[in-house]
Amino acid sequence: MYSTQIIQSFELENGSTIEPLEIGYHTYGTINKQRDNVIWVCHALTANSDVLDWWPGLFGKGRLFDPTKYFIICPNALGSCYGTTGPLSKIGDKPPLLDQFPHFTTRDMARAHEALRKKLNIDTVKLLIGASLGGQQAIEWAIESSSVIQQLVLIATNAQHSPYGIAFNESQRLAIYADPTFGNGNQQGGKNGLAIARSIALLSYRSYEGYGHTQKESDTSRVDDFKAASYQRYQGQKLVKRFNAYSYVSLSKAMDSHNVARGRESLEKALEQVEAQTLVIGISTDQLFPVAEQQLVADCIPKAHFHEIQSQYGHDGFLIETEAISSILADFVDDKLNKPTVFKNTIRKSELIHLNNLN
Repeated sequence: MYSTQIIQSFELENGSTIEPLEIGYHTYGTINKQRDNVIWVCHALTANSDVLDWWPGLFGKGRLFDPTKYFIICPNALGSCYGTTGPLSKIGDKPPLLDQFPHFTTRDMARAHEALRKKLNIDTVKLLIGASLGGQQAIEWAIESSSVIQQLVLIATNAQHSPYGIAFNESQRLAIYADPTFGNGNQQGGKNGLAIARSIALLSYRSYEGYGHTQKESDTSRVDDFKAASYQRYQGQKLVKRFNAYSYVSLSKAMDSHNVARGRESLEKALEQVEAQTLVIGISTDQLFPVAEQQLVADCIPKAHFHEIQSQYGHDGFLIETEAISSILADFVDDKLNKPTVFKNTIRKSELIHLNNLN
């Protein structure tokens, strides 16, 4: 079921105010009498609040997170274009702000989740899950509202966005800025730039092995119009049909802002504030969020376990490798991780440093 809630006044980290903030969200299932069966999902960059649609391997009837058992809620992120206030929204009697929409951070996005939680009178979140940008939001929320979150699942994410990730995002934004239709009050602007941005992004979402597996040519005589080239064009146009350039710029800047140490003593001290039992999952071929970033997060959160998934699909493995993720999560949700047996391929930071010294 899709619903919306209005937050009359929402202050951003930089002091700007959105009045009002409208939050769109999907819910599935029913909250039980004990109100302790809430599964909360933070979605990634261009996803939406319909988690059963884009993460069907984990969510849905007969899946690990079954709405007949859990009350599942997935809000649309602040700044996105699927129901929550963003660059294309009319705020009060003002026209859409487009490229003048106020800058917001992953911490602001997390605080929007908290505002919605309070609005819905949800006292406890049994399990909070997020991947990529969704994981960044989840980390921030678990730090700021540590007593609310019981279990935390972080997939292919980090505690601070890397210079490499920021460089990829800036390259995508440069493609959008170079589109002469972007800005100047043009609500439909930036489409060509957005298509190019998506093509750039895919290179960081996938891997060398993944492209070799899915886009390999069977025709050895071909000298032009390769499958990989066609794929890049197709994916760019596919995003243009469902998203907009202004939200893409705002959300990618929010991702760049991600740093749990900002305004706190240190990254390590910030992560130590997480009280939730935590599972951190990395993907072996993820070049955008390499596993060392997840290992660091797991090493700093007091009650955390780390697991690495072997996959050829790179960062997008969090959407594709749902069978493996479900298998790991089943043990976590059933609390088996608190038993003496811990994953054999768990690597703590001290061990990682030792391994790096061997290379």
